[in-house]
Amino acid sequence: MIYPSIDKLLDKVGSKYLLVNVVSNRCKEIQETKHYQMPEKSYQSKKNIGRALEEVSNDLIHLHVEK
Repeated sequence: MIYPSIDKLLDKVGSKYLLVNVVSNRCKEIQETKHYQMPEKSYQSKKNIGRALEEVSNDLIHLHVEK
């Protein structure tokens, strides 16, 4: 089973396209700065993209959608 689940993530973000965009940007940011929102041992995933997904799931990344 994939963690975090796509259903939980879509409840937080609302759109698959927005989720991909946010996670992609956060993954690049992690890769460049090596700054994590949680202690490294707290993540279930070892890869940055999984860690970015976990941050979204744990409400550590807040989205401001302009209309």
